[in-house]
Amino acid sequence: MLNELHPQAARIAEALKARREKIAVADGATGGLIGAALLTVPGALKFYVGGGIVYSLRGREVLFGLPDEAFAGMRSATPDYALMQARAIRDNFGADWGIAETGSAGGSRHPMGVASGISCCAVVGPGVELTRVTETASDDRIGNMQLFTRAALDLLESALA
Repeated sequence: MLNELHPQAARIAEALKARREKIAVADGATGGLIGAALLTVPGALKFYVGGGIVYSLRGREVLFGLPDEAFAGMRSATPDYALMQARAIRDNFGADWGIAETGSAGGSRHPMGVASGISCCAVVGPGVELTRVTETASDDRIGNMQLFTRAALDLLESALA
């Protein structure tokens, strides 16, 4: 799969390098594939500062550094939730851009009750805040992870265009 994602990741990397900007990534149901795709580009340190996989409440706490109250009334896999995460990962890593994906890939029960096959991605950057919801109506975990990653990279690439 990374071979398939590499050409798009290379275009994203070139756009970020041309702008002299960097990105931080918060993967959720994508399981690290957004970050991994970007890291297929040699010299990634020129545009990628870091990130992580948000897969538990503790992970969320560490990566975003937001108090529990910030999440009060919010629901996972929604545009508002993804935007908050994208802003937080960008700010905590001192990047120009943040991308966050939150959803349920399927195959097991989501702790917050999100139905399998739903993903929401947000991209924030200089003057840009975009979200995209992807719904597959599928419980195919691997297939969903791949589709969610492609959707996230598509959103990021369009934000940089």
